[in-house]
Amino acid sequence: MTLSKQKRLDRAGMWITTLCAIHCLLLPLILPLLALAGLAFIGEDLLENTILGLSVAVGLWSLIGGARKHGEWRLLVPLLAGALIYSQRDILGHLGEPFIILLGASLIIYAHWSNLRRSRKVNAVVPVAAPETN
Repeated sequence: MTLSKQKRLDRAGMWITTLCAIHCLLLPLILPLLALAGLAFIGEDLLENTILGLSVAVGLWSLIGGARKHGEWRLLVPLLAGALIYSQRDILGHLGEPFIILLGASLIIYAHWSNLRRSRKVNAVVPVAAPETN
């Protein structure tokens, strides 16, 4: 996987996770307005789980590609832990939900950010072959 593709995947993963967290955090405030506008489906668990699933799929694709380069397979731990924590966002009720969401999203974003940094380091260290002179 090229570095530019790696960067795009990691950035996409960070954006998807951030947007998912914002969506979950703001949803209780805007759900009544969404229902009036006929957009109540935005508050459905199916949509939230689909976005989280997309975030994890992009994360796995990106982190596995990065780990093949830099060898840091342990970055899959915060990604998967963040996804597991995030998926349990309702476990502490409405008062605890924002904290669970922030913790899970932060772990996923940390995994992408670390993967991007490590991939850049590996690319910077790879020596470029000097042209041969005859």
